Amino acid sequence: MNKPEPYKKLITLLSIAIPIAVALLFRVKMKGYDFSFLPPIYASINALTAVLLVISVVSIRQGKRKRHEVINITCLGLSALFLLMYLLYHATSTETHYGGVGMIKYVYYFILATHIILSIAVIPLILLTFSRALAGNFERHKRLAKFTFPLWLYVAVTGVLVYVMIRPYYP
Repeated sequence: MNKPEPYKKLITLLSIAIPIAVALLFRVKMKGYDFSFLPPIYASINALTAVLLVISVVSIRQGKRKRHEVINITCLGLSALFLLMYLLYHATSTETHYGGVGMIKYVYYFILATHIILSIAVIPLILLTFSRALAGNFERHKRLAKFTFPLWLYVAVTGVLVYVMIRPYYP
């Protein structure tokens, strides 16, 4: 019998509130602050998250559950830190437009679009996967993690790719 999932309401609330807050905060512009140094930092956080996610999967396959747990908590913290920095940068900076032309422009927009869509979709998956582990529902955690891991990894890696591709066009 499956154990109850006590965090479902909170997960639902966060899964709706975070994307709405991000969308609304994109309309807010705070003048007088310079956070132009943040994009390489939050891109590095995405890169570190991607590396740690792979190490986490390797760890659990090696039976190193505590390492797996610590790494995943670290990834959650890094993702929260990323989100904070991302919002600070976009609330204080003008929008940067991609300047590439030809086929690379379509590649960039494909990567960007899939990154944005999956970054929204992965929020409830990450939180639900994590909450199942917290509740001791390890079988259900494992089943969901098989979907969550590749999506979270894709979002982390494409976040870095988007940064690398748009970096030449920052003011």
